[in-house]
Amino acid sequence: MPMHPSLAQRVAGAAAGALIGDALGLGPHWYYDLEALRRDFGPWISGYTTPKPGRYHAGMQAGELSQTGLVTLELLRSLVACQGYDQAEFCARLDAKFLAHMDGSPYSGPGGYTNQGFRDAYQARVKDGLPWASGQIGSQTGGYADTTEAAERAALIALRYALDPLRGALLARENILLTHVDPFVAAMSLSFDIVVAAVARGDALDADLGAKLYGMVAAEELPFTHVNLAGTDPDAPEPRAASAALTAPDGLLFPSHVWRAAKDPEVRIEPAWKASLVYGLPCSLICMFPAAYYLAARFEDDFESAVLHAVNGGGQNMSRAMLTGLLVGARCGLEGIPARFLDGLAHGPEVVELALKLGRQAEGEGA
Repeated sequence: MPMHPSLAQRVAGAAAGALIGDALGLGPHWYYDLEALRRDFGPWISGYTTPKPGRYHAGMQAGELSQTGLVTLELLRSLVACQGYDQAEFCARLDAKFLAHMDGSPYSGPGGYTNQGFRDAYQARVKDGLPWASGQIGSQTGGYADTTEAAERAALIALRYALDPLRGALLARENILLTHVDPFVAAMSLSFDIVVAAVARGDALDADLGAKLYGMVAAEELPFTHVNLAGTDPDAPEPRAASAALTAPDGLLFPSHVWRAAKDPEVRIEPAWKASLVYGLPCSLICMFPAAYYLAARFEDDFESAVLHAVNGGGQNMSRAMLTGLLVGARCGLEGIPARFLDGLAHGPEVVELALKLGRQAEGEGA
């Protein structure tokens, strides 16, 4: 039976779903040899697992969050505490709770491993003494990694402002540019976050969603080329990566094309986890986004199947599961997530409380 959760439930489900996906990927993270993945974890990973000795997150326990998950949790805390997105407050949290505990190498800092995006931010912020962006679009701390962790965390901002899509997208974009300034990467990341917020509002991830979002661009309701992205002063110098918008919103049209493939009886990927082989195992967003869209379309009302197929696909399964958890959580709502995933999640009770508060804040935007 189709579910009809409230906006608050959908926002909460997406926020919790992101962190569940992250934690599910902790143990089997970055196995590009799928035979080795099966040897270490069996034929089917069905829940949280402890990383094996010598692996990327060795020493951590089942259900804990990676650094990406911890940063996303910190953003969730900030959004709830500030009743919305306060970039200066969030950046102060990054300085105190993350950058202060890193040394710039991959195997350092909270969460057991630091991705390239935050290593770039560490170099710029700590070593080079550059400031975070302060209220303007642009960044001196971002780098050119083509990964998805900026989209994963900034989706919470788009969700918080789901009823005000333009504001949510502009604020999410500021957050993305803190660590990822490549125009293509920033634009595709923002497109994903816009899609998640649309699903939370109740739009279906279907053949029509792309055209609907394209129409919002034409109506200047989304911040692509029809909106001045460089700040409030049109004569001000254009900050770094201010052009990180789509000239044609292909990133918004793309999910509907993947949906068609997922629903076409002549296009079958069996078992569904093999979407990772079709779209690619590496960390690049060109591999991650289509796989997440496919699994979200294939299992639109089945959170458990969606995230577990994401994890069992190997490679960068943590990002794949986190992105899938966002999309399907936004569809199913918090009540559609099996209790065992929340019970086994580190910070689980706090995550549920914060996610529900974020959902109520988002719902209040329409009052």
